[in-house]
Amino acid sequence: MSIQGIPNMLNGSMHYPPETSSIMLMARMVATVKQAQDKCCWQKLFFQFCSRAANEEEEIAHKLLGEKFQGHLTLLQTLFTTALYNDHLNMWFTPEGFLTLFALVGTNEQGIGTSSLSQWLHACDALELTSQQREQLDSFIDQLYKDIERAEFDLSPQTGDFLNCETSGLFLLQSSCNHSCIPKAEASFPNNNFLLHLSALSDISPGEEICISYLDCCQCDRSCHSRQKILRENYLFVCSCPKCDSQMDELDLTSSSSDDMEEEITDV
Repeated sequence: MSIQGIPNMLNGSMHYPPETSSIMLMARMVATVKQAQDKCCWQKLFFQFCSRAANEEEEIAHKLLGEKFQGHLTLLQTLFTTALYNDHLNMWFTPEGFLTLFALVGTNEQGIGTSSLSQWLHACDALELTSQQREQLDSFIDQLYKDIERAEFDLSPQTGDFLNCETSGLFLLQSSCNHSCIPKAEASFPNNNFLLHLSALSDISPGEEICISYLDCCQCDRSCHSRQKILRENYLFVCSCPKCDSQMDELDLTSSSSDDMEEEITDV
């Protein structure tokens, strides 16, 4: 099953540096409403996206609320307001409204682009190999991802979270899919454009919920602790999918090492 042609409410025709994709998407949201004849219609569409910055019930706050981001957010809000303020959208330009807008983009934006590495990995999955050859290939791929992650921790500009992302957009239908670490479908851009394809990864029965993974391939293969940490900080929920439930009590040495590495970088 493939849901093709899911419309992208917002995308950019320019290739901005990946670090600016979120703020540029926010700017395009403001510009879209300002230029639209029916401004209320667009506002209602944007309000359909999840935009909370905290989950009071689970006592989880978005990582954007962390102290290390406060100065950056204040500066961004000031610059954003100076450049784009509009009376019709005044709720987005207050400190609280700007944080909500930032949370909306951070939670719902979908990276758009293709990755040579991702295409190569899919091709590897399709290879007919002996058990020994598959084990050797899997070992090589694991080491490759470790090298990529190490480069990210070394603050290398070549790799990191934006490995598979050239720009970003908002897709209303795709963003309504819940998460599972064992997803039933995945989003892709096979035509190398802004048209998102949602394709089934396994059989889906009539009436069965279609879940996707909010994590990339590398993150999905990490330990339960690591996956839960990413989901709590970025999406404000604790995953209770079958994979997480079955791994909840497992010893987590890999994640401890990763957390230690992150702490060392923070202290530098």
